[in-house]
Parts: sequence; structure tokens; C-alpha cells
Amino acid sequence: MLSTTIGEDGRATQAQHLSCLVIDDCVAVDAGSLAMAVSDKQRENIRDIVLTHAHLDHIAGLPLFVDDLFATTKRPITIHATREVEEVLENDVFNWRVYPRFSELKNEFGAVLRYARIDPEEEFEVRHLRFKPVEVNHKVPTTGFIISDANTRIGLTSDTSKAENFWRVLNAERELNALFIECAFPDSLQELASAAFHMTPNILRRELEKSKQAIGRILVINLKPTYREQIIKEIKSLKIPKVEILEVGKAYEF
Repeated sequence: MLSTTIGEDGRATQAQHLSCLVIDDCVAVDAGSLAMAVSDKQRENIRDIVLTHAHLDHIAGLPLFVDDLFATTKRPITIHATREVEEVLENDVFNWRVYPRFSELKNEFGAVLRYARIDPEEEFEVRHLRFKPVEVNHKVPTTGFIISDANTRIGLTSDTSKAENFWRVLNAERELNALFIECAFPDSLQELASAAFHMTPNILRRELEKSKQAIGRILVINLKPTYREQIIKEIKSLKIPKVEILEVGKAYEF
């Protein structure tokens, strides 16, 4: 998970205002902080961005990332997204009013941005990775993923509340090396979490009980910064096996 939030000392903190995971320095999942937090190596290598949904914290850095590479990229930046997410980007972001419609523009090497359509549960390849998209239960159309290469398999819920469909698909798969799962609000804000289609620690516990699959590590993501310490305290009190809080900026190997 790339860093997203700067503290009073000018250093990155563990707060997660924006969401962006980078896999093997070459594929981004979501783009919240993509333009602002990638390394030079990652900026050089990343030309594929897989989006879970179009909420601002997951796409904020995308226009700036494309803008940064506009003149120099020798192959198009490919946005892998569902039809609903593509429509939001083209109508509400890359619409010439908010930002240029890069899909209509070219540099000296050719096209700069293209879309690759994601359809539910239809696997697709990105570089050396395979993605299986799974519809999850959020306020807007949102996709979780099962992501694998030759040696490793991970799951990612993205933003979701109770996710029966995700567990249905996950339980039909082989064991996971890791699961990235959200928990956005403390239990005291259960009503808000339900209205926004997010999890609290107690929902997280109940959802994990639906897994029939062996999971190596369970990493909790998407903690709202205002409630971060309370959420962590509540999760720890539940003593759920294998659960840990993802450390922003840390490289994980599975």
C-alpha cells in the first residue's frame, strides 16, 4: 500500500486517506495516491492500473499520473475497469472540464490512455498476473479480486460490507497466501458503516467466519484515519487468528 498522508513533520504516516496497492513494482490496483507516492522505478514500470471502483480515494492520483507521463510514455496507460467505472471516469473526470480526456489524445509515440473492460468473474491477465474480478457489496458498483501468479494467490475485498458473493467465489478457489480486507469504521459507528456499505470490527469478525478457505495472512486495510486507533483497539480485542493491520508503505512478500 502506497503512503497517502503527510504528518506535521512532513513525513508519511500510517493514515490511509487514499488507496493504492502496487504489485511487483509494475501493476497498480487503484490509484488514490499513485501520482504522489510511487518511486521512480514504479513510475517507469507501471502502465497497467486495475480499478476496484470510482470513489475519489481510489482514483484521485490517476489523472495526475497520466498527466506526468503524457509526453514520454511509449505505450498507452491501460485502465482495467468495469463499464460503470469507465463511464464515471469519462463523464466526470476526463471530461475536459475537470481534466483532459486523455483517451482522445496522442503523443509522438501514439495513444496515451486506453481502457480494458472488466466483466464479473471473467479472468484476465495483466503482465505476469491473473485477476479474477468479483462483485462486492458497496454503495457504488465495486469489484474485489483474486490475484495470482505462478506461485502466489491473494484476495482483495476493496470497499465492502457483508460480502456473500465474495465468499462464494473465494471458497471455490484454492487456498490464499494472503487476504486484504477492509474495516473502515469502529463498532460505535455501526449505523454509519451500514449506510456507507463498510465494515466495522464485529462485521469483519463475522465475515471472516464465512471463509472455508485456508488463508496464510489476513491484512486489514481502509481504516478511516479519524478512527484508526479505535478500530485497531477493537480488532485486537477480538483476537481473530492471523489478523494484522496493514502497514502503509511496507513491502509485503507472500
